[in-house]
Amino acid sequence: MSLEVVPIDAAHPDFVGLASGIDLTAPVSEQLACAIDAAMNRYAVLVFRGQPLTQDQQLVFARSLGPLDLGFKRVARPHARLAYQELADISNVDESGQIADRAHRRIVGNLANQLWHSDSSFQQPAARYSMLHAVVVPESGGETEYADMRAAWDALEPREQRELEGLEAEHYALHSRFLLGDTDYSDEQRNALPPVRWPLVREHAGSGRRHLFIGAHATHIADRTLAEGRVLLMDLLEHATARRFVYSHRWQPGDLVIWDNRCTLHRGRRHDLSVRRELRRATTVDIDRHAASQAEQLEPAHGVR
Repeated sequence: MSLEVVPIDAAHPDFVGLASGIDLTAPVSEQLACAIDAAMNRYAVLVFRGQPLTQDQQLVFARSLGPLDLGFKRVARPHARLAYQELADISNVDESGQIADRAHRRIVGNLANQLWHSDSSFQQPAARYSMLHAVVVPESGGETEYADMRAAWDALEPREQRELEGLEAEHYALHSRFLLGDTDYSDEQRNALPPVRWPLVREHAGSGRRHLFIGAHATHIADRTLAEGRVLLMDLLEHATARRFVYSHRWQPGDLVIWDNRCTLHRGRRHDLSVRRELRRATTVDIDRHAASQAEQLEPAHGVR
């Protein structure tokens, strides 16, 4: 069997591919990994249906695409409900396995996920691929939306594109939490991931396409007043997340969606917090997987059990 990908929407032939033809529980050869990379370079988002995965299977698949990222767990380690800290628990379930109370700290993280963002844009290197797997999903709500930052760049007027050239935005891990009133962090946590700067306009290493690089972790624009920079960031976000650039994924148990954080933004949508919702995410660092052994030396993978 070989990877087959078709556009999920014929009106957008180069954004979001429906992938089939492979079993994600089987070993991933270098040839298949390259085929996935090629599909990601074109579509930026791949949707796999009917692929129920254990935690171990999800991690093995994710590692085949590159070294894994811990992201926000460097700031605040969450409760250990899952077997591996390389898996992010995107759920409303508490330590006891029950639906978390609305006042539970992890609910703030869920709500922060409803802001348009790129995973781990607050660190250097940032994230490359995120792989989100659906375990339990509500009957309504809880979709995940993806916005194409390549198409958003292409749609800007030449004058607007010129104005953005050379500008950099600063990204900080706790910025989105602060926006939601979650400020109870120690100095050690606040300083665990110092702010980093990224160009507002980048070139995708795989496709060569230019794209915007913005989102909820961006705090301000360097060398601009705070007010001017934040208004520009808000204007760009409004433009880049217009419906014509967005795909909304309605989850089914067993779905796995991969997206490229370098050239997309994503957000979760509202759902009833009293209804169980469980997804698991693994994320790779934006390092070529052939350098994975070196990356593993810098950031060893450890299970929490």
